[in-house]
Amino acid sequence: MNIAVLYGGKSGEHEVSLRSASAIARHIPAEANGVVLIGITKNGAWHLQSGEALQKVRSDHSALLTVEESPETLVSVVPGAGGAGALRCAGKAIPVDVVFPVLHGTFGEDGTVQGLCEMADLPYVGGGVMASAVAMDKEKTKILWQAAGLPVVPFIAVKYAHWVNEAERRLLVQKADKELGWPMFVKPACAGSSVGAARASNAEELEKRAGEAFAWDDKIIIEPFIPAREIECSVTGNEAPVAYTPGEIIPTHEFYDYDAKYNDPDGASLKIPADLSDQTTKKVRQIAVEAYKTLDLSGLSRVDFFIDKRNDALYLNEINTIPGFTSISMFAKMCEASGLPYPDLVMKLVHLAKARFDARRNLRTSRA
Repeated sequence: MNIAVLYGGKSGEHEVSLRSASAIARHIPAEANGVVLIGITKNGAWHLQSGEALQKVRSDHSALLTVEESPETLVSVVPGAGGAGALRCAGKAIPVDVVFPVLHGTFGEDGTVQGLCEMADLPYVGGGVMASAVAMDKEKTKILWQAAGLPVVPFIAVKYAHWVNEAERRLLVQKADKELGWPMFVKPACAGSSVGAARASNAEELEKRAGEAFAWDDKIIIEPFIPAREIECSVTGNEAPVAYTPGEIIPTHEFYDYDAKYNDPDGASLKIPADLSDQTTKKVRQIAVEAYKTLDLSGLSRVDFFIDKRNDALYLNEINTIPGFTSISMFAKMCEASGLPYPDLVMKLVHLAKARFDARRNLRTSRA
């Protein structure tokens, strides 16, 4: 089976993708699978990578993939061509059975690459177009979870066009003050890895933090800042998803920000399993599956929770359809704690992608 690993991308999480893809590439069983590496530049160009790049990350566990680019390595996508010729480079087909997008954030986790794979008739790991797009949008995700009766943190969603109007901005700040209280948490609606996320303790800070978040998206989410334990739960599956042993993030920073996740080796400690009662563990796993199914997800996701330290209230925070796969990322670690080693996890996701593709292929697309 030939697996195309897509990584890099036109995203604020480009560097995180390099780390995740390096780990995935070195854990795909070499004896049973062909691996094609396709690096995507920060400008969005696709480039076929050399076999030496794969050998390097497999032989050196500290090595990271890069995106090597030249006119001769540009990759094109042919709609409807399928695995035999959907991906081409220098006039030649790149044989691919499954695409594994390791593209965190925009232009990768938001339904865009998923739609491209659908048009090219290629199986791909992870959620479908609609599910990926909705899960990427924190506002839409929360609305659907609320409709399903699942617990979410109160929030206000704000579009940039309203925020730049001084009169509307003043009313929005007053509304946030009245409904949410201080301090607050501000983040882009469609970004991950805590990019653009920050705490605001007063109206002046709220305006500043909102401006920073708007640099990443034209819609932001404002929430009350909850003194919370951060619990995470991995989920895999298509029609019958399974939740794994929950873990806990214990940050040394004010919250689990980008630096704590990826730059500071002492930014947080990871505790798997999380120190939860059997009842709470069962509840977390149950809600994780319900949250996953509510969004019609498939393949994999990491579901993030808050447990309020003041009263032990459990809230859904957000969901990540292409979670981090780095050496310190929680998703694979939680699966491993439940008895699913990293290489087996990678291949399970590949087989889930094929199963979903084969099932959908039986659906009619024409009356003829």
